[in-house]
Amino acid sequence: VQLQASGGGLVQVGGSLRLSCAASERAFSRWFMAWFRQAPGKEREFVAAIGWDNLAIRYADSVKGRFTISRDSAKNTMFLQMSSLKPEDTAVYFCAADRNIILSSLQDEWQYDYWGQGTLVTVSS
Repeated sequence: VQLQASGGGLVQVGGSLRLSCAASERAFSRWFMAWFRQAPGKEREFVAAIGWDNLAIRYADSVKGRFTISRDSAKNTMFLQMSSLKPEDTAVYFCAADRNIILSSLQDEWQYDYWGQGTLVTVSS
């Protein structure tokens, strides 16, 4: 079971970027998936999560209205469309997945057993 995050890079303030997370198994189409990020010198934090049926979607307050999480189950891939990027969005972004998630705790990283390697997003001012 592997997750491969990609799409990071250098972007200017106000710009956009789309991250992808490819899962190695078709079973992921029935799993919860999420994005977390870790800025330099800070703890990893929740960004967004999506349920297998696309009905359970949650965002961190800091990205609401700017980021959109989605998934293409046919391709076993999750996306994070990021717009209106700010310098404080600079971080390594990680994707995570798990089958059994307590809906009220979608944002808790301890619920996710499978993690990708991370992709770096740098927002320059």
